[in-house]
Amino acid sequence: MEKEDKRKNNGGNKNAGRKPKSEEQMLAEKLSPFEEDALEALKIAVKDKKPWAIKMFFEYMYGKPHQTIQQDNTHSFDKIDMNDWK
Repeated sequence: MEKEDKRKNNGGNKNAGRKPKSEEQMLAEKLSPFEEDALEALKIAVKDKKPWAIKMFFEYMYGKPHQTIQQDNTHSFDKIDMNDWK
């Protein structure tokens, strides 16, 4: 007996996921005439010491710093005597 595929009934967002490469390329082509203006605006914001601009500059120049998550998953349990379960 074959299982019914219920993914079509999951109510998912049809617009979810990454856009097609062609759509990204088309958007890049539309925005390319504004490249110089955007760089100039970023340059002005960095000179004005805007925190968001400085953060963006360093993240694009040097990459985001490596993030580590400290995990301490030590758990202890009292000794259980199964004879007490009767």
